[in-house]
Amino acid sequence: MKPISQRLALRARSMLLAGSILAVLGHGPLAAQDTSGKEDVAATALAFGARESVLDISLSPSGNKIAYISGGPDHFEIVSVIDLGGDAKPRMILANREKDTDLDWCEWATDSRLLCQLSGMAQGQPGVLLPFDRMFALDDIGTNIIQISRNQSIFATRALQDGGDVIALDASTEQGQIVMTRQYVPEADTASRTFKDTEGLGVDLVDIVTGKRRVLERPDEMAVRYVADEAGRVRIKIRTLRDNIGRLTGERRYFYRGTATNDWLGFDNLTIDGAPVRAFAPVAVDSSRNVAYGFVTKGGYDAIAEFALDGTGIGKLVMARADVDVDALIRIGRKRRVVGASYATEKREIAYFDENLARLAKALGKALPDQPIVNIVGASADESRLLMIASSDTLPGMTYLFDKATRQLEPLLPVRNALVGRTMGAMRPVTFPARDGTMIPGYLTLPHGSEGKGLPAIVLPHGGPAARDEWGFDWLVQFLTARGFAVLQPNYRGSSGYGEAWYGRNGFKAWDVAIGDVNDAGHWLVKEGIARPDQLAILGWSYGGYAALQSQVLDPALYKAVVAIAPVTDLSYIIEDARDYTNSKVVREFIGQGPHVSEGSPRRFAERFQAPVALFHGTLDINVEVRHSRGMESALKGAGKQVLYREYPDLQHDLGDSKVRVDMLTDIGRFLDEALKRN
Repeated sequence: MKPISQRLALRARSMLLAGSILAVLGHGPLAAQDTSGKEDVAATALAFGARESVLDISLSPSGNKIAYISGGPDHFEIVSVIDLGGDAKPRMILANREKDTDLDWCEWATDSRLLCQLSGMAQGQPGVLLPFDRMFALDDIGTNIIQISRNQSIFATRALQDGGDVIALDASTEQGQIVMTRQYVPEADTASRTFKDTEGLGVDLVDIVTGKRRVLERPDEMAVRYVADEAGRVRIKIRTLRDNIGRLTGERRYFYRGTATNDWLGFDNLTIDGAPVRAFAPVAVDSSRNVAYGFVTKGGYDAIAEFALDGTGIGKLVMARADVDVDALIRIGRKRRVVGASYATEKREIAYFDENLARLAKALGKALPDQPIVNIVGASADESRLLMIASSDTLPGMTYLFDKATRQLEPLLPVRNALVGRTMGAMRPVTFPARDGTMIPGYLTLPHGSEGKGLPAIVLPHGGPAARDEWGFDWLVQFLTARGFAVLQPNYRGSSGYGEAWYGRNGFKAWDVAIGDVNDAGHWLVKEGIARPDQLAILGWSYGGYAALQSQVLDPALYKAVVAIAPVTDLSYIIEDARDYTNSKVVREFIGQGPHVSEGSPRRFAERFQAPVALFHGTLDINVEVRHSRGMESALKGAGKQVLYREYPDLQHDLGDSKVRVDMLTDIGRFLDEALKRN
């Protein structure tokens, strides 16, 4: 096989002759759909199944160019560049057509050179999937491609997988130098059979034009991540502990470096307002103030705190809430400047520490249609130009360029070109009672123009389970509402974002609580008259697929159709599938031991199912091995139950392929119409 740089160079040159980007994507604006569900299911699936026309976007240091990645009509991704000071037409420079890899992101390293990352899945020893990533750099016309990830030794699996992470751009006075991690391995000396160098994660200074590198941080075999400050100096090291046979224990240790020494010091004896802090997870450094930002727990909820890097251990809370976790630190620009934090109540909120940005975001949110959430996703080197994405429940997303000097906001590219002109269903926060009286939060989306009574309806539990649904655009939800369904997304107990008590023992150990909440969502839809009881279905992806299947075990008469995408079907499979990985101990402890393992495995209770089932799965799924769906299909067929199964070769957990998603949505639409007798 040719090296990555050679394969990409060939594809880059061929794409320069391919014509306009809209012709390649094959999607243009569509008229508003018939929300009664009468629009042909294949046409609806074509619109909503297409991957984003902006998967990733970056603004150059000068603020005069953007680079973005588009999803092609199948699995491949296209990189295009727009010169905002020139003719402002997209110019394609690169395409990734490899089905087993994804082009994740491209970032401007200089005003004429891009840094990009590929990731994918490879087969290790038989039956073991190995995720990997590689970084490369190229000119903004698609030439001079070089691999930035160091060529890896065949002697260490970890090194084969890890292509490195960029932890600082503009890391020196010389243009085009970055700071990135590197997985070092012992190099085999064929003559003496001795090993040189230490194994572990280190840090290099890399020239993205020549590929030359210099060691900044010697490798540490326990290190998993480093954090650099704005100047590119490595200030934080995160180590993960392992047992005597190399398995991760789930424990981490955090270290920092002061201003006057290169010694690593532990984050020990930390206090806030005189009270000891149980744990602090640092994620960013502000060298001008000599503080580290990170996460602590306050009253059972995640919060943002800062600690001085001076050895005193004294910190202070920056942002905390008593109802939800503060779960994100907001950073912008090439220096990754900390400017705010974010949390989700009924809607996602961004609280800016920077007063100018706070005023700007508030003004833009009011001025733009549908009062969207505005995210700053890029900035010029001097932050005079900001790249933004505005989106809402009914707006799939629009990218904008804001010029601070002129106060002009220029629309650039829609995030989903295939959905331009379509009317979406509005999402509203709701709560419903669980059987024990606990009020469960969630989101209800109705077809546009619907009064919300007597509808076919879908309960759509989220994946995870350590996740939560939020207000905003969801292509799967909007496909279903376009087909005439009401959709309820419950944030069942076991979801994250609502604090430690709500998360509880997690959605596997306490599956009976989580699935009980999911089923109570269906009962509430019927009780409120929103759903027709004979046209109530459940659909989920990953843990959501598990919840959809396990709902039949608890209450087989409730849902009249079940759709499960990449679902967990047997809890013992999760433990077994992790045995060849270093996180096997962590996974085993997460699932737990006891009767809940067998009782919480829908594959073992196929005879209880009353509703027809549709299953969808990719064969390179490392999150949930494909044998889960294969085993579920076999069990259902053995019990004489109705089951549809679609398997997609060489695709991962997200089924990131436009054609596959379109085909899957078409199958789902037809399956639901038939099972719920909607024809």
